[in-house]
Amino acid sequence: MYQRLLVPVDGSELSERAIEESIRLARQLGAEIAGFVAEPAVALPGNIGMNPAHYERAATAHEERTAEHAHKLLGRFAARAIEAGVTFQGHYVRSSHIDAAIAEAARERGCDMIVMVTHGRGPFGELLFGSHTKGVMARSKLPVLVLH
Repeated sequence: MYQRLLVPVDGSELSERAIEESIRLARQLGAEIAGFVAEPAVALPGNIGMNPAHYERAATAHEERTAEHAHKLLGRFAARAIEAGVTFQGHYVRSSHIDAAIAEAARERGCDMIVMVTHGRGPFGELLFGSHTKGVMARSKLPVLVLH
C-alpha cells in the first residue's frame, strides 16, 4: 500500500507526535520514512544601509544554526526509527515557502504519503498564522495524514 512516508518535523512538541505516529504507521505498513525539516531561509536585511559584511556574517551564522538544528532533529528521529526497525532517511532545506518545500520534498523523495501535524488553531488562528497543512494539501496530489 504505502511504502514511503514523508514526515516533516520542526522540533516542536507537536512534531514529537508526528515522529511517534509515523514510526508506528511505518512499522504496520512495512514502509520507510523520509524525515524532513524545512528551515527558514535567511531574511534579507530590512535596513538598506546595512553593512554587507555584517549581513554576510549574520547569514553565515543563520546557516550554521539552521543546519545544526536540522541535523540534531533528524538525528533524533533517525535513532528512534532505527530502534523501531524502520528504514529512515533524513533531509533538510532552507526555504521561505515551507508548504511548497514539503510538497517538493515528497515528490523528490518518491513518497506516496505525507504525515504531518497541525496546531488546529481554527479559522481565526489560520487567518493570523496561516496553515502549512492546508498549503501542503493544496500543493500535493499525495494523501496527507493529518495528526492533531
